[in-house]
Amino acid sequence: MSRNIIITGAGGNLGSAVVEKFAREGYHIIALVQPGKDYELEDADDIYEVDVTDENAVAEFIKEYHLQYGSVDALAFLVGGFAMGGIEETSQADLEKMFTLNFFSAFHLVKGFLPIMKNQEKGTFLFVGARPALQIEDAGGTLAYSLSKKLVISLAEIVGEETKNTPIRSHVFVPSIIDTPPNRESMPAADFSKWVRSDEIAETMHYAVNTHALRNMTFKLYGEV
Repeated sequence: MSRNIIITGAGGNLGSAVVEKFAREGYHIIALVQPGKDYELEDADDIYEVDVTDENAVAEFIKEYHLQYGSVDALAFLVGGFAMGGIEETSQADLEKMFTLNFFSAFHLVKGFLPIMKNQEKGTFLFVGARPALQIEDAGGTLAYSLSKKLVISLAEIVGEETKNTPIRSHVFVPSIIDTPPNRESMPAADFSKWVRSDEIAETMHYAVNTHALRNMTFKLYGEV
């Protein structure tokens, strides 16, 4: 029987690592990518161009998914964005942008797939948080980003509470700095060996999905940073 995982942001650095890991482990990969971008995802079984920040676009995808696949084993929410700026530098537009990229990109899919998971009595949500959302002392210079990720973590906790007496699980993965080409370019003097690799996060996600004793966990993937 096919094990289906939906991966948003599948064309990104973390997304491609998660696609590769779950494909290697025999999952059927449904990759969601940004419309209009030319992504090469050889390990994905099916690719859909969906703006996951658009409530209507997500609703249409969920209808099609339900007809095409029926069940879903896991959803990995990997779409997101980052922005610098403290209280004095942050505008409403900055907040709205981060909330849209980091929170609503997950919320719309949770809203649509939670009833499906409840009906099938299984499923795992994989959320991505951020260390400044957990450690308030680190949030001052990234206000909009930190607040948006705090919302993501709170959403994961609310889902976990709502499904606590069911087989549905809600995990959060909190990296420090991920070792990606853009991060290396922006911080060329850093010690990259101390950063968290995308494949390490992917391994942890796979472990969480397939270890049913784990319920609603927060995985702190800080490396040596």
